[in-house]
Amino acid sequence: MRCLLSLSLPNEMGLFMKLSSIEREKETVARMIQIYCRKKEKNQQLCSQCKELIVYAHQRLDRCPFAEAKTNCKKCPIHCYKPFAREEIRRIMRYVGPRMIYLAPSDFVRHLFSK
Repeated sequence: MRCLLSLSLPNEMGLFMKLSSIEREKETVARMIQIYCRKKEKNQQLCSQCKELIVYAHQRLDRCPFAEAKTNCKKCPIHCYKPFAREEIRRIMRYVGPRMIYLAPSDFVRHLFSK
C-alpha cells in the first residue's frame, strides 16, 4: 500500500495552507513506517503491526506537551513512547533515514533545514 501524503491541506475555502509541525511530523513518521514495511519487511500492504505503530505514534504526537515548540523525539527530555514502541521507531528510523534522500527527497530536504 503506497500512501502519498501532501505537505499542505486545503482549508474551508479550498485554499492550501501550511501544515503545523506536528502534522508534518505525523506525515513523516507514517511515511517512514510505510517505507520500512514495504522495503525491509517486503510487504505489499501495510501490516497490522506497522498500522498500530502509526496510530500509536500519532497519538503520542497529539499529546506532546511541547506542541509546536517540540524538538525531535531523540532530543526530548520526556520520553512518551513505551520502551518497546520507542525501540521499534528507532529501528525503523535507522533503516529508513539514510534512504530518505532517494525514497522521499522532499522530506529529506525539509529535515535538513528544520530547526
